[in-house]
Amino acid sequence: MLNFAAAKIIKMIQILLISTLIIAIAMVFFLVRVLFVRQGEFKSQHIHDSQAMRERGINCVMDQDREMRRKSSTAVKEKSL
Repeated sequence: MLNFAAAKIIKMIQILLISTLIIAIAMVFFLVRVLFVRQGEFKSQHIHDSQAMRERGINCVMDQDREMRRKSSTAVKEKSL
């Protein structure tokens, strides 16, 4: 029974080391892009910064919410009781 538990622990350590190595390699690639590429910076991931999304009429949910909350000049005023 002890060998089975030890084998599982060894397998878990191997998987942890492989995962750590993959993450480290990805971080090195990010570092290379930022340091060695001219004007190396990450592109904005926000929808409102994407020209293609704007052309398709897709907006950021925060922009849509802001637009919906704006008072409309044609809105009917409600009375509260």
